Amino acid sequence: MNNQSTLTPARVEEDRRVLELLSQSFPDVRAAASEIINLEAIMNLPKGTEHFVADLHGESDAFGHIIRNASGNIRRKVTELFGTELSTADIRQLCSLIYYPEQKLELITAELPSEESLDDFYTLTLHRLVRTLRSVGSKYTRSKVRKALPPSFAYIIEEMLQESTSDDNKQAYFRQIVKTIITTGQAKACIASMCHVIQKLSIDRLHILGDVYDRGPGAHHIMDMLMSYGDFDIQWGNHDALWMGAAAGNDACIANVLRVSLRYGNLATLEDGYGINLLPLATFAMEIYADDPCEEFMPRLDADSPLSEKTRRLIARMHKAISIIQFKLEAALIDRYPAWGLAARKLLGAIDFSAGTVQLDGKTYPMLDSHLPTVSPVTPNALTPEESELVAKLHHSFRVSDKLDRHIRCLLKHGSMYGIYNANLLFHASMPLEADGSLRRVEVGGEKVSGRRLMEAVAGVMRDAFDADAPIERRTYAVDFYWYLWCGPDSPLFDKPLMTTFERYFIADKDTHKEGKGHYYELRNDPAVCAMIMDEFGVTGAHRHIINGHVPVRLGKGETPIRAEGSLMVIDGGFSKAYHQTTGSAGYTLVYHSRGFQLVKHEPFTSTAEAIRNGTDIVSTTEIVELSSHRMRVRDTDKGTELQGQIDELTELLYAYRHGLIKQSSHRRK
Repeated sequence: MNNQSTLTPARVEEDRRVLELLSQSFPDVRAAASEIINLEAIMNLPKGTEHFVADLHGESDAFGHIIRNASGNIRRKVTELFGTELSTADIRQLCSLIYYPEQKLELITAELPSEESLDDFYTLTLHRLVRTLRSVGSKYTRSKVRKALPPSFAYIIEEMLQESTSDDNKQAYFRQIVKTIITTGQAKACIASMCHVIQKLSIDRLHILGDVYDRGPGAHHIMDMLMSYGDFDIQWGNHDALWMGAAAGNDACIANVLRVSLRYGNLATLEDGYGINLLPLATFAMEIYADDPCEEFMPRLDADSPLSEKTRRLIARMHKAISIIQFKLEAALIDRYPAWGLAARKLLGAIDFSAGTVQLDGKTYPMLDSHLPTVSPVTPNALTPEESELVAKLHHSFRVSDKLDRHIRCLLKHGSMYGIYNANLLFHASMPLEADGSLRRVEVGGEKVSGRRLMEAVAGVMRDAFDADAPIERRTYAVDFYWYLWCGPDSPLFDKPLMTTFERYFIADKDTHKEGKGHYYELRNDPAVCAMIMDEFGVTGAHRHIINGHVPVRLGKGETPIRAEGSLMVIDGGFSKAYHQTTGSAGYTLVYHSRGFQLVKHEPFTSTAEAIRNGTDIVSTTEIVELSSHRMRVRDTDKGTELQGQIDELTELLYAYRHGLIKQSSHRRK
């Protein structure tokens, strides 16, 4: 940190170029001093609230509600402000209004009996929202709050936020603003705007630890929310990589995306979200498997699924058709890249069709389903002409989807393989390790790398697939590499010995379904291993952590999200409905505010319609993970380090002005 005693003319001369550039924005002593005062004030504000979520898996309604209610923080804030004034029902209604303002306003205003009661409702609501917004915005500068306000109401809302109960003139002024908002017919719009600002300011930054895609029906809705959200980052997960590979044109990834979607009966994301034409697949499946019950390929559906039996049977046939195509496409990649060490996964060639069995690891197993009319015993991994034509059509459908392209570009813009924020190391799944806990070297693009370099090399390859200026050989490898990231044994997004997709469909013995785990998943419980990994990434500080998703925490089996004596947190609590019974919860949010860390466990979400009409909220349980000995300020964060650098530069500029080493400008900045 600079101070006046360490600044010298020689130091100024050394930094002259930077200081002269800075002087263009701060041309004199007054301007530089004013900015230092402003930055020092910001440094002493409370740290903004960060929210960490993982493994959303297409559950857009639950995710949307958690973002709207800030993991229950808005309800807690409203209860603190109005707990002695309002009934539980009124608090529930106010919270529901803040979460879903447009829809809730329509319901409330339609039920009010008169114009007078409507005006009373608007008046009370505006007063309550002003108090709530003032409380939520208290940890930010007026400038930041102003920037969050919608332009059409920015001045009005900012004036209302300055209401003073001890100033009669100010009170009259405030009452007149509210009255005018109502008489000019702007009450609904103003209320909705204030609600959205409360939502926005309740979460300072959102961290998503991967797996937006698959299983649930609304991954495209989640991506729409994120594209309009603002301050967020994402650490890519294996399911995200699968969809990114599909968007890049990897046919094996396309087949996997379709198979997983059909397995869970989720056609909404494909058809409604991205306009993927599934008719060619449906036509092909009905022709090839018309008389096949495809029992092993029936979709996994919720008990209340509206799909008819006929539709389920069609999905099962499509599911089987694309699975066989997937195994063939994967075999071609395995042959193209022998270094990936996946030759044993070409299991179509291990089938004895006459006996109806398959050889696996030296053992013979009976096949649950050996009706595979498109698989030739002679060339089992070759696509038939009809399959090749179908693959080409599906490839085209993924490649021309504008919305899918926009969403993947958003993932590329805001995402990476890892992130470091305020002494927290974030990555989705794993850091490949050897059995002794040392970093495992993994081949990426012909080079063996480990640790931080591995993550950066993988991210570079993933971006190459979408770089039109990259050499064709590099781009082709990058597109192909997405499939390895999905299921490769040393992939930091997977890190298991094998993915047993074939076994789960065709072999009854559940021992063959086990995939095992890489060494990281056991060793990460050791504080020394976690410390070594954080050292590798340059994460420092007395309160540093690794935060992961990927592997669901099974509360029913006694597992805990907090590992390695508090240095690691696993926050995949099962947003996906498919995991609710396994995990015993419906997802976690890790909240990091100025007082420390809190882990919020969520119960299953009913529905958006129920939340709007009846004010139903997600039931959440908060557990204190780690409290700070002092209230953290902006100066304690990464942002504070950045601001301190600016203060140091401005302090040096101030010294240069006062000693005549740099001339002050006569013009003022605009």
